[in-house]
Amino acid sequence: MDAHTDKQAEQDRIKEVYRRWHGGAALDRYAWHRPEILQQVAARSRAFAALLSETVGGDLSALKVLDVGCGTGGFLRQLIDWGADPDRLTGTELQQDRLDYARHYTAAEVSWRLGTLDAMGLRGQDLVSAQTVFSSILDDALRRELAAQMWRALRPGGWVLVFDFRYDNPRNRNVRKVTRAELQAWWPGERSRYRTLMLAPPIHRLLARAPWMASDLLAAVAPPLRSHFMYMVQKGA
Repeated sequence: MDAHTDKQAEQDRIKEVYRRWHGGAALDRYAWHRPEILQQVAARSRAFAALLSETVGGDLSALKVLDVGCGTGGFLRQLIDWGADPDRLTGTELQQDRLDYARHYTAAEVSWRLGTLDAMGLRGQDLVSAQTVFSSILDDALRRELAAQMWRALRPGGWVLVFDFRYDNPRNRNVRKVTRAELQAWWPGERSRYRTLMLAPPIHRLLARAPWMASDLLAAVAPPLRSHFMYMVQKGA
């Protein structure tokens, strides 16, 4: 099997996994109103706000953003709420139904692209993001290729932003952790930020009915229990 066939097979696998997952009962565990989901969303928003303000600054209105694997568009809607210009935002996605949802519920000026990043020729971005995208790719070569495509889409001085898993999930063989060593090898930038966040889901679910302070305190005092990370790295001039 040649490299092109390997790449296509991996992309087809990812599409099928997401197609099954989004049509199944597993979604109930991630319903927006569940206490642990509300806490996770809040933790992620706080981390995004902190990292973005430290790197690209507090004014997002001139920022040109590409969100790879944008899903239903939640991250781009968050940026719009924080002042980003919809005309300067682009989301890419492999699943047509998720892209349809994003288009319906997001400002009309946002650009939505169906397909893989390598076919789009996007360049000159100030921020290129990917959230729980790399952990869905099991093939090392395809991970490296996507990272290189994101780097090429970025202007000199721009930033890559990644949100993903720190640990493998023994109950889900369709995902694989992303290590800090991988991040540093993919994007050899001079400036970077790395933060861990969010309790591992099984622990968070156990504490779901406890006061929010309990989860926040445990996450604060026990960093190894944090299951996710955010990483930002700046491309050199």
